[in-house]
Amino acid sequence: QVQLVESGGGLVQAGGSLRLSCAASGRTFSSRAMGWFRQAPGKEREFVVALNWSGSNTVYAESVKGRFTISRDNAKNTVYLQMNSLKPEDTAVYYCAVAKYDRVWFGNVNEFDYWGQGTQVTVSS
Repeated sequence: QVQLVESGGGLVQAGGSLRLSCAASGRTFSSRAMGWFRQAPGKEREFVVALNWSGSNTVYAESVKGRFTISRDNAKNTVYLQMNSLKPEDTAVYYCAVAKYDRVWFGNVNEFDYWGQGTQVTVSS
């Protein structure tokens, strides 16, 4: 059974940093992109970033460019999200996900087929 388990969420002040981790178990996602989405209360799930298997192709949402960095350790089947210069509008539940292919074209939820349970990130002003 495939499981994606996120960790690292919490409460941080504006301008602060957090590092999220997502460990996959049950299978190895070779040649699959992995990424992060977020969902704020009352809003739709929003694409944040995705990274392909080799790390050569990254797609970022405009709202997080220059502040968030995705990385992955394929040996550990883990993907990370380093979030710097956090803003109150970054407050959301953050979900990691595994893409159906080794790249993401549109950041659409339909491009992903495995999801974690989410971790809360709250940024206070």
